[in-house]
Amino acid sequence: MATASVAFKSREDHRKQLELEEARKAGLAPAEVDEDGKEINPHIPQYMSSAPWYLNAERPSLKHQRKWKSDPNYSKSWYDRGAKVFQAEKFRKGACENCGAMTHDAKSCMERPRRIGAKWTNKSIAPDEKIETFELDYDGKRDRWNGYDAATYAQVIERYEARDEARRKYLKEQQLKQLEEKNNKQIKEAGESDDEDFEDALKVDEAKVDESKQMDFAKVEKRVRTTGGGSTGTVRNLRIREDTAKYLLNLDVNSAYYDPKTRSMREDPLPDMDPNEKFYAGDNQNRLSGQALEFKQLNIHAWEAFDKGHDVHMQAAPSQAELLYKNYKINKEKLKGQTKESIEAKYGNAAAVEELPKELLLGQSEREVEYDRAGRIIKGQEAVLPRSKYEEDVYINNHTSVWGSWWKDHQWGYKCCKQTIKNSYCTGAAGIEAAEAAADLMRANIARKEAAEDAPAPVEEKRLATWGTDVPDDLVLDEGKLAEALKKEDARRREEKDERKRKYNVKWNDEVTAEDMEAYRMKRVHHDDPMKDFLS
Repeated sequence: MATASVAFKSREDHRKQLELEEARKAGLAPAEVDEDGKEINPHIPQYMSSAPWYLNAERPSLKHQRKWKSDPNYSKSWYDRGAKVFQAEKFRKGACENCGAMTHDAKSCMERPRRIGAKWTNKSIAPDEKIETFELDYDGKRDRWNGYDAATYAQVIERYEARDEARRKYLKEQQLKQLEEKNNKQIKEAGESDDEDFEDALKVDEAKVDESKQMDFAKVEKRVRTTGGGSTGTVRNLRIREDTAKYLLNLDVNSAYYDPKTRSMREDPLPDMDPNEKFYAGDNQNRLSGQALEFKQLNIHAWEAFDKGHDVHMQAAPSQAELLYKNYKINKEKLKGQTKESIEAKYGNAAAVEELPKELLLGQSEREVEYDRAGRIIKGQEAVLPRSKYEEDVYINNHTSVWGSWWKDHQWGYKCCKQTIKNSYCTGAAGIEAAEAAADLMRANIARKEAAEDAPAPVEEKRLATWGTDVPDDLVLDEGKLAEALKKEDARRREEKDERKRKYNVKWNDEVTAEDMEAYRMKRVHHDDPMKDFLS
């Protein structure tokens, strides 16, 4: 029979437990008893909830369950808020320097900072707070109402009662006002009709609360799409039974998909049909138009506002989110209007301006100006040219023209001295001549350099003694170079005899000097020479 598994800290503990069980079976050790002092039957597994019929056990054991009996150390109580235990008359060592309480220090003191603390004044010593520590049980840790004072709910009730009282008072004032207006009227019938209308309005207004409570009394609810058969809600969009079902509008297999579980067909089953004759254009038409589109935009605005740090939640406070969205749209329209007005005020609106008369377009006016033969004004006033906001005719550094009056080689400059450096000093005609001379000199140097590069340099022709040619009579050999050439020839011959001495990287030089040729002739083996065998 299986037994309950027990975790041991070491092999020694396991061995001692087995020895103890053997001793109990042999009667050498006292039997294990439960909390009530009754002997525990070792043959009953500790994980069983009821004992088998063939075992003589009085009752089942639940010792296998962890903490099946509540611990007396655990508590479900909560802190006594604001409770005080003791108030001293003198400052005590280790107490708060600000208020004099022993239960906290000056850094964590919640009292207003005193100009001179209790440590120095020894007056108005604050009482010590009640410090409690609890070891909560499983339920106490997870009780969301633990420590809640039910008496605080009376404030909520009082607030609602005050609101209702203010509402009744307002209705009473309106009634008295209406009665005063009624007495001032001359026609009795009109007064009676107004009285009846007002009384009906008061009855409706007084019954608003009751109507809101009884609003759902006659509602027909149907379970749609939940685990138990659907979500509970009023079904208001049921089609008329004489209408054709949406899945029967187009029987083509490849047409819009119909989901029988959600009863939705998002796409248009008849996309080629005339829109004016369509009765149904798919569920997406409802989702992308009307209030559904506005609700979607409201959700997007709430998400974006939350990401930017605003405390907005569409599900927690929908009215607040909708109000913020309305204010956002109003402010956006105002800002757009202000931007448009500022642009029109600054630049004007060519589309809205009326067409100017021809007199203004042709520059005609009634103003008379009289000139003499020299062009000076005798009578009248000369037309004022519009001035620019930028500085005009400002000459710096002795220049007689402004910057930008001259252009050459994609550079702006001064026309007076043809300089392209803005902060340069004007040199006048002398500077222009010097610049032209320097430019001519530079062009001449460039042309000379190009001509020198085009003409090839004369190469000295070297008449070298090549292979198979005879040695010229006027050949003069250098003794040092000849000795070096002989050494090279000996090294070349040794490499030919033994390939292992050949280097990996061979540098080949095909230029043969007269000394190299003479060394080759001196070391060459002549087969017709009778003394060839004696050559080393």
